[in-house]
Amino acid sequence: MDLDRLDLAILDCLQANGRATAQDLSDAAHLSPSPSHRRQKLLEEAGVIQRYVALLDQDKVGLPVNVFVTVKLANHANETLRVFERAVEACPEVMEMYEMTGATDYLLRVVAADVASYEAFLRGRLTHIPGVQSFESALALKRVVYRTNLPLRQGGVVRSGRG
Repeated sequence: MDLDRLDLAILDCLQANGRATAQDLSDAAHLSPSPSHRRQKLLEEAGVIQRYVALLDQDKVGLPVNVFVTVKLANHANETLRVFERAVEACPEVMEMYEMTGATDYLLRVVAADVASYEAFLRGRLTHIPGVQSFESALALKRVVYRTNLPLRQGGVVRSGRG
């Protein structure tokens, strides 16, 4: 789906406030509410908007610890990769997982209540996944930048408008 400047305005508005009203979207896109709402629905149907969520404060919900874990697997057979990915997907502590290039195979961001909770995750879950050869943990001292809004205006070519 090609996104035009009106779509991007709607998406920017929704990234800032997932509970934006049709009037909020129309103000952001400089359209009347009905076309803005129609565009929002089209963006949802096209999968550009995947879902709406509430962003929680990690500290206030008792999960202040962020640990970045690099994982090296014993081999790169499809079965080993698939088993590892499925096992990690089942771990609610893992907030993000990326397959990487370079010296390690995966990078995980794990949240925990404290270091002991992270250790329990490590010893109870990660070390038991078949195919894990080694891992390294780096405890984040503080969050410096955290964004949930994608920089849409920095992206590719934007069409001029469709209506």
